[in-house]
Amino acid sequence: MFAEASLSLWGWGGLGVVLFLITFGPFAIFYLAFYIFCFVGGGFVVTLLFGKTNSEKHLEKCEHSYLPATQTGIQKTLDEMRLEPKPIKIDRRLTGSHYIDEPLQQVIQFALRDYIQYWYYTLSEDESFLLEIRQTVQNALVQFSTRSKDVDWQPYFTTRLVDDFATHLRVFRKAQDRLEGREDCKQRDLSEEMVESFFEAEVEMERNICRDVVCTSSKDEEGFLRDLCEVLLYLLLPPGDFHNKNMRYFLREILARGVLLPLINQLSDPDYINQFVIWMIRDSSCNYEAFMNILKLTDKVAELEAVKDKALEELQYLRSLDTAGDDINVIKNQINSLLFVKKVCETRIQRLNSGKEVDALKLAANFGKLCIIPLEHILVHNIALQFFMDYMQAAGAQAELFFWLTVEGYRVTAQQQLEVMEGWERDGKKGGGTKGLLKAAALGVYEQYLSDKASPRVQVDEASVLKLGEKLQKDGDPTPEIFDEIQRKVYDMMLRDDRYYPSFRQSPLYVRMLAELDMLKEPSYRGSDDGDGESFNGSPTGSINLSLDDLSNSCHDDNLQLHAFISDTGVCNDHGKTYALYAITVFRRNHDGSEETWKTYRRYSDFHDFHMRITEQFDNLTSILKLPGKKTFNNMDRDFLEKRKKDLNTYLQLLLNPEMVKACPNLVPYVYDFLENKQYSKGKGDFARKVPPMLPKSDIDPEHCRVSAQLDDNVDDNIPLRVMLLLMDEVFDLKERNQWLRRNIKNLLQQLIRATYGDTINRKIVDHVDFMTAPEQVADYVKKFRDSYWPNGILAESPPRRDKNIRMRTRVAAKTNLLGIMPDELKHIIGADTTRKGILRVFDMFQHGPMNRRLVYVLLEGFLETMFPQYKFPELFVKLHSRSPRTTRYTQKLKSTSLKR
Repeated sequence: MFAEASLSLWGWGGLGVVLFLITFGPFAIFYLAFYIFCFVGGGFVVTLLFGKTNSEKHLEKCEHSYLPATQTGIQKTLDEMRLEPKPIKIDRRLTGSHYIDEPLQQVIQFALRDYIQYWYYTLSEDESFLLEIRQTVQNALVQFSTRSKDVDWQPYFTTRLVDDFATHLRVFRKAQDRLEGREDCKQRDLSEEMVESFFEAEVEMERNICRDVVCTSSKDEEGFLRDLCEVLLYLLLPPGDFHNKNMRYFLREILARGVLLPLINQLSDPDYINQFVIWMIRDSSCNYEAFMNILKLTDKVAELEAVKDKALEELQYLRSLDTAGDDINVIKNQINSLLFVKKVCETRIQRLNSGKEVDALKLAANFGKLCIIPLEHILVHNIALQFFMDYMQAAGAQAELFFWLTVEGYRVTAQQQLEVMEGWERDGKKGGGTKGLLKAAALGVYEQYLSDKASPRVQVDEASVLKLGEKLQKDGDPTPEIFDEIQRKVYDMMLRDDRYYPSFRQSPLYVRMLAELDMLKEPSYRGSDDGDGESFNGSPTGSINLSLDDLSNSCHDDNLQLHAFISDTGVCNDHGKTYALYAITVFRRNHDGSEETWKTYRRYSDFHDFHMRITEQFDNLTSILKLPGKKTFNNMDRDFLEKRKKDLNTYLQLLLNPEMVKACPNLVPYVYDFLENKQYSKGKGDFARKVPPMLPKSDIDPEHCRVSAQLDDNVDDNIPLRVMLLLMDEVFDLKERNQWLRRNIKNLLQQLIRATYGDTINRKIVDHVDFMTAPEQVADYVKKFRDSYWPNGILAESPPRRDKNIRMRTRVAAKTNLLGIMPDELKHIIGADTTRKGILRVFDMFQHGPMNRRLVYVLLEGFLETMFPQYKFPELFVKLHSRSPRTTRYTQKLKSTSLKR
């Protein structure tokens, strides 16, 4: 019976399953299971929520039953936090001048917006923190402004700033001198070696400071700036804000990494400095001669490649133009100029890559024939006299030269004093003491150079010396001409004795003298591409009207023909000055049959200067060549200009006549120099003859001291004179020049300053410093800073690094502008070659980023020491720079040296 019941249960169950599947489908079993799961899960959730609610109510009852009551102070604090924060009032006055405060407030607002607000609002909407930051920054600026008003900035701008720059230049020159003797210095880039040598020279100069770690390591630089900014915050912030570590670290990072580091990066970038140089002298016109000198003197292949690529680009553009008529002649001239530049670059690149660099001095010295400068010209020209004096001292004959110069000075002084005495006698005044002084001076000259006690003694015949001695003893009143006979004999001895002037013309000093006079130039690039068959082109400079072109080169070849005529006349206006300009078309046929054509432009004043030169040099030309005369009024009239053009053409044709060339073969170099396609260098003028080019030399060893240590205590307290002495000495490296001439330049500079400004020169400098620090000027500086960092109120993006070719062309343009603005008078005073070397040395100094950083940090340190004189900033900087291993090595070296002694 049990079995039947079990069978019946399974049967009915199976039937139910079959009917369920037939009715609902084969997947109905899954739906049923899902429904059951949802029912059970829902019941579990309801139970959990019900239990959580009851548990919280139970715990709350327990808390109120067993814990002590909440204190009232905490409740009050919570209530105050729920209240609306009161607005913080900020005093917008910063410096006491509304001219400065307005743009400065904008700078603060832009800085907070772009450096803080953009990330702070993602963390909180509470503006009280931002207001506190602004108030702290303003407090620091108020402190800074108050301290700056109490500082006398005149010594900083007139002495400390110049001393820092001149000392930096001295260190760079020492580094250059160390690398100059290396054989591979021209074969590869020595930038890294230059930086290493620079900082080695710095530690020798400063002794206890070397900034190499700060200038070459980004990590150490950031650490240095953080330490420095923390010190500044201590000095400028209120104690409460400074002791707030979060606030202090926050401001320190913004000031170090957001302000100072980007500014230093920009100021030390060589490309930025080059662009700034171009912008500073943007008003000066481009100097073609300076540009060609830069191309011929540069040793950077990258610069030449960049200029050549630009020339090719311009050539392609000009050749693509579709022009006709007069424009085609202009374009042809431009194409010829670009082809010439391209050829110069290619020739220079070939020489540098092949290692066959031409040393103009050595090449000229071996050439065998240089232009001859008469002794009489050398003795009255300061630059030439300097080299002749050096040679005579080396030959042991300085007594003869100094005697001749001393007698010249005695004669001029005696004549002046006698004229003054005659005027006194006519006015009935007594001047008896003057004759006694003149006799004492004459006896002094005799005792120093001609007496038996003289050492060294001038070597002249004894009869003349005895005759002069008797005349000095017998005659009561010596005349200005009393030494003329012996002076003439000394001059003849220097001129004819093979040990003196003739040997000087064969010495390297003579070649260097020609280079200083700009009469020894880079070999011409009109020759073949491989650099063979070079010739020299020179231009007269100063009062010596000679040229290097009279070397035995192709210009003396009978087959060489030169023709020139004035093809056009125009009127130019330059800064309000109107003058006529004559376009001269020049044709030259070389001895190999090739022909060259170019145009050069000259003013009437150039013709006049050229005419005076050749007539002074060749007396027989005075009666043959007649230059058209000047006209004071209506000299820009068209009819007059046409007549002058015709007369000047006649002058040129007579000058280039074959009979004239045959009669005066030495005239050809002058004509070539005048017709060359370059700026004509005028040689007339007396200023160069009057100012000697040397500076007083200090007794302190310049190799191991700052420039300020060489200030002459005997010089009057005249700051401009000190500045001129320091800068000229360092930029143009004049310390090793002749002592006699250095004393002259010292005296003349003092007289020049006193005659020009008198005792008001210091007052003028004070007024200029006051003008630079006036509220209006400071406001202008702040506005320029604001517009530079936030143009149109928007943070400027970091400019992308410029293409290498653009940077190289910028270098060439900057060097060209620097050479172009150098006045000819400066070249006449200290020499053309010295001027070029000095300017290029300053330019090269700024082409190394780590060195520029060092200069920026030196100027910043000097500024802070001046700003906070009562604090020990010098000792602080010694500690901050003590991480340098060079300082440690140098200190150990000094200790070991002292122990050996």
